Amino acid sequence: SAGPSMMPLEVLESVKSEMINYKGSGMSVMEMSHRSKEFMGIAADAEKDLRELLGVPADYKVIFNQGGATLQFSAIPLNMLGTKTKADYLITGQWGEKAHKEASKYCTPQAACNSKASKFTTIPGKGDWKLDPEAAYVHYCDNETVNGVEFSYTPEVGDVPLVADMSSNFMSRSINVSKHAYIYAGLQKNVGPAGVAIGIIRPDFADGSKELKINPTYCSWKIAADNGSMYNTPACF
Repeated sequence: SAGPSMMPLEVLESVKSEMINYKGSGMSVMEMSHRSKEFMGIAADAEKDLRELLGVPADYKVIFNQGGATLQFSAIPLNMLGTKTKADYLITGQWGEKAHKEASKYCTPQAACNSKASKFTTIPGKGDWKLDPEAAYVHYCDNETVNGVEFSYTPEVGDVPLVADMSSNFMSRSINVSKHAYIYAGLQKNVGPAGVAIGIIRPDFADGSKELKINPTYCSWKIAADNGSMYNTPACF
């Protein structure tokens, strides 16, 4: 979807009834410590449910980020480049274009395909892609909301790590998580209120081994994963 998601009525009713006193804790979720057993339980249940619904492999890390999916445009090269200097982007809409532009601050982003000439109304066939086997990763936006272009398949990119922005269709269909090195999505589109972006990380990109030295602490996937997404106070509502 484009814009904020519609919340199910039963969720809104639950929020309403527990706004002042969450499950007998004597306080709202917005007031409690993120280190409290109540909030730690909320966070653990959220991750558990997400893993079950999407079939996330047990060795993949799940992180909850602030800054929306847009901050991940920078976090991706900062956490994935390692010693490499190039990354491929399948540009099929404005969000892929923005991700490509942001990556230019940290590496040489290559447009493996770009459908701007058709006003982003098509996805070029794989035969027209110019993939670099030496690229640090291949990035694509699974569903471009502005022009309505959506991949109906998971791109095959060989051994190069695959990265997907799934913000606008996240959890609307099954995902083959294991084909991806990183999946990210702003949750406000389909899952909840604005303020949180999800990250699903293959273990070799969650250990900091490919992280650039200039990577800000708060953009580090390793820091986020090692601290259960609570390096600082997380978005709680």
